[in-house]
Amino acid sequence: MPGQNPHGAGSAVSGGHDDSGITGSTIQGGRLSWRARVGLFLTSSALAAPLASAVAHAENAAVATAGLSINTVEVMQLAVFVGVTGAAFLSAIVLIRERARTSAENVELRSRVADINAALRRSEALLNLRDQRVVVWASENKKPELIGTLPVESGAPEERAAFLAFGRWLMPRSAAALEHAIAGLREKARPFDLVIESQAGAPLEVHGRKSAAHILVRFVSLSETQRSQARLKIDNQRLAADHDTMIGLLEALKMPAWLRDEHGRLKWVNRAYADAVEAESAEAAVRDAREFLGGQAREAIDAQHKTHPVFEQSLSTVIEGDRRVFAVTDFASPDGSAGLAADTSAIEAIRGEYERTVRSHADTLDQLNTAVAIFDTDEKLRFFNQAFQKLWGLDSGFLLSAPDNALLLDRLRSEGKIAEQPEWRRWKEGLLGAYRAVESQEHWWHLPDGKTIRVVANPQPKGGVTWVFENLTEKMDLESRYRTAVRVQGETLDNLAEGVAVFGPDGRLRLSNPAFATLWGLSGEAAKPNVHVSTIRDLCDRQAVDSPWPGFVAAITGFDDERRDRHGQSELYNGTVLRYAVIPLPNGQVMMTFVDVTDSVHVERALKDKNEALEKSDQLKNDFVQHVSYELRSPLTNIIGFTELLSLPTTGPLNQKQREYVEHVSSSSSVLLTIVNDILDLATVDAGIMQLDISEVHVDRTIAAAAELVADRLQEHSIRLEVDARAAPKTFHGDETRIRQILYNLLSNAANYAPEASTIRLACRHLADGVEFSVHDDGPGMPPDVLDSVFRRFEPRANGGRRRGAGLGLSIVKSFVELHGGNVRIETGKDKGTTVICTFPDMPGIRAAAE
Repeated sequence: MPGQNPHGAGSAVSGGHDDSGITGSTIQGGRLSWRARVGLFLTSSALAAPLASAVAHAENAAVATAGLSINTVEVMQLAVFVGVTGAAFLSAIVLIRERARTSAENVELRSRVADINAALRRSEALLNLRDQRVVVWASENKKPELIGTLPVESGAPEERAAFLAFGRWLMPRSAAALEHAIAGLREKARPFDLVIESQAGAPLEVHGRKSAAHILVRFVSLSETQRSQARLKIDNQRLAADHDTMIGLLEALKMPAWLRDEHGRLKWVNRAYADAVEAESAEAAVRDAREFLGGQAREAIDAQHKTHPVFEQSLSTVIEGDRRVFAVTDFASPDGSAGLAADTSAIEAIRGEYERTVRSHADTLDQLNTAVAIFDTDEKLRFFNQAFQKLWGLDSGFLLSAPDNALLLDRLRSEGKIAEQPEWRRWKEGLLGAYRAVESQEHWWHLPDGKTIRVVANPQPKGGVTWVFENLTEKMDLESRYRTAVRVQGETLDNLAEGVAVFGPDGRLRLSNPAFATLWGLSGEAAKPNVHVSTIRDLCDRQAVDSPWPGFVAAITGFDDERRDRHGQSELYNGTVLRYAVIPLPNGQVMMTFVDVTDSVHVERALKDKNEALEKSDQLKNDFVQHVSYELRSPLTNIIGFTELLSLPTTGPLNQKQREYVEHVSSSSSVLLTIVNDILDLATVDAGIMQLDISEVHVDRTIAAAAELVADRLQEHSIRLEVDARAAPKTFHGDETRIRQILYNLLSNAANYAPEASTIRLACRHLADGVEFSVHDDGPGMPPDVLDSVFRRFEPRANGGRRRGAGLGLSIVKSFVELHGGNVRIETGKDKGTTVICTFPDMPGIRAAAE
């Protein structure tokens, strides 16, 4: 029947495409699938029309022939049967063709599945290589999957949680960069390519990508070549970060900083530099080539860089109209240079104040009669006063060599100046234990020459020990002689004009002389022995304006730590002035002496009043000179600084007349600044605050420096300078700056009086006890009346001189030479020229002021 499966139940028929385009389907369980039914329906509909047409033609033929008696119903049945049979036949053909096409598609699909499986296995094999690892996020809520492994030497852990904790196995900078990149990939789909570094030092490439359904981050281990390139890239990133950090630091500093190219041109400055040169911005300062330092300072830096890449020196420059001192550090390389300047003006002022304080402290100690020596933490001698040198009789060369304390003790022992100890080493170690002690230590030394020394070791808070050697020999001798005098010559006290009273440890009077009672207005009963000091105090308090007797009572009845020598004076109501001394005696007694110094006190007061008036007058003069000099120096410095700026090409072009005016202003300002400096130097000497910086002076270098300063003046008048230093020493001790100033003043003075085209002779020779400099010119010489006042200040002499100055040159020479402990003399005569001779000692003693 139509519609049944010709192959039986449960079989399948496959076919290809027919002409109507119906796709075959499988007949299962005696039923046609929806695709087969649709095909049969379309086939039957296509065949029904021809069959109906055939029946109509048959009927027409039957009627026409009239000879055939065929039933119309049978004809229709036959037509239907034929149609159904044809449809079934065609359906079978369609099914067979559809089955063949489905079989071909199944074969093709199986081939594609096999290819996909092979590709999957290849991908898994590639992903499981030991040179890469992939982290896959399938969705935002799922945990990431890890595929593949990385080499052990990369330092990457195998465990999933440890691997995803990037901060544990990556360098901090790499971990931070990777986490930032992954966050950008997951939140904003921003791909990335990074080179990171593990804590094991291995570089890795990381690639991040996002698809429609997955987020992938791939870690790739690099080959040796790639590793080298990656390291270079990491180093470049690190250098770039360090460069940005350093630039940020320099920008934040309040110190001017700059970078220059290989030609010395500015290519970068910080904000502090721009502020210092008063530029709108750092870019404007670079564009306008505004220089922070003056021309001479830059030339000094360039000269230093020719021999050494690092320049470190304190330089001065003008900032906002004020001259400041900067500690400049400049480093030069073949590709450029970099510099940094720190303002040390305040530090220099504090350092100067500290040095003055130290010198003042040293001068004070040097005036003491008590020997003092200071050793540092390394037990090296750093200071000693004259009393110390005199006490031990040591040469200054040995003491100035900074010997250590142990060596000093050994020398004193070898020269027999301290007593020999039974166990020398243990005694010395115990003595040097003061360097490790906290409290002061006291020792008594009995020297072989009979002296008794009280030695106090005072540890310093910052290390080191100050040793005080107090010579008590004379004091003890005096006390011994006094006791002897009390025992043997007690009667002599009665005839003394000096009042004497001795009290016992119980506070009672042991003895006194009549002068004691007379001076204090005491009766004979009140000055008898065994009278208590409190009774005498009550009587004497009525006589004195400011009674010292409460202190006397404390000294007599007090404890041992209060028993010390006391000196002073007291004025009585009757106008008498008594100078007293309280001397504790070794046996617990106390002796007091009183001297009537009324007349000498009156004279002393008169002298003090007159001296104070003179000192105030002299101080007023010195203060005036210093104040005026300082007030003149500040505007002069500004004039000179701005004149130099006008002379620079960067300021703008000047015509010839303007250039001449600027040069005239510069030269006149320099002359005026020299005069002000000379006045200030003399005022400093007069005030007694000038100190010499004693060091080793190189004769040749000092002479050359002084000659260079006057070279222009000599050349202007065609004057030759002849230097004779054949007999001069190479070096000697002195203040090189002041000696150069002395020679400059002598040469300037000679150039002022030397004839045109003449010769000035500068000679230096070594003497037995020092060094002698002489400057000779062939000028008119000095008459006797001028020679007497040649060293007076502010007395310029114009006898044949070209310039009339302030008259300070030779005054400064004399002050500085005598400050070195030397002397100045002049050999001159009419038409014989003038020779100024300065003599310096080998080891100058620093004096507070020139005489």
